[in-house]
Amino acid sequence: MPLEVERLRVHYGGAEALRGVDLAVADGAIVALLGANGAGKTTTLRAISGLLTPTAGEVRFRGQRLTGSRPKAIVAAGVVQVPEGRQLFPRMSVLENLELGAHIRRDREVRGDLQRVFEHFPVLKERVRQAAGSLSGGEQQMLAIGRALMARPALLLLDEPSLGLAPRMVEEIGAIVRDINRSGVSILLVEQNAELALGLAHTAYVLEGGAVAIEGPAEALREDERIRRAYLGVA
Repeated sequence: MPLEVERLRVHYGGAEALRGVDLAVADGAIVALLGANGAGKTTTLRAISGLLTPTAGEVRFRGQRLTGSRPKAIVAAGVVQVPEGRQLFPRMSVLENLELGAHIRRDREVRGDLQRVFEHFPVLKERVRQAAGSLSGGEQQMLAIGRALMARPALLLLDEPSLGLAPRMVEEIGAIVRDINRSGVSILLVEQNAELALGLAHTAYVLEGGAVAIEGPAEALREDERIRRAYLGVA
């Protein structure tokens, strides 16, 4: 299993945010991580990407232990996060934001990857000299994903990619996620829009109170009455 998370625990001061989380992402899979606000979804991603130091547990990617590694080393290992809220550099251009995504690379294929990002997101090519902060919400989300792709991820951690977007743009982001996955990138997707997430994912986990409460094939969870009542608005 390329990504293995075992018994992951994280504390914020005296409060335990994750209580022994176990999950896995298979090669080429999309895995959804669902749960209410405060359940521990973003904390899980931040612990995997090295932005938080776990209290206990282990994260491995392709056999390499990532626990305790610096974020830069984790990106170099092939695990890249697209943060909630995009966190772009608003005064810098689209091109400058994309180039920052490749800042740790020393290979000669960066320009080719930039062209591939423009193939995924033609609107970014049209706005390449425009300040990132002047883009629409959907365009900014595309830029955040494109910036992550410039690091050549094997595993993409996507945190709330549809947040604040119009329904038409949500559909477009969903299609982009599928397209990226078909290109060979595994994806761990945190998403409040459970209908979108379960429609994209192969496998899903539901966090409650910092622990995995439900897990299984995404299609099975989509039909689970507990999931339908809690997340899909079905009475």
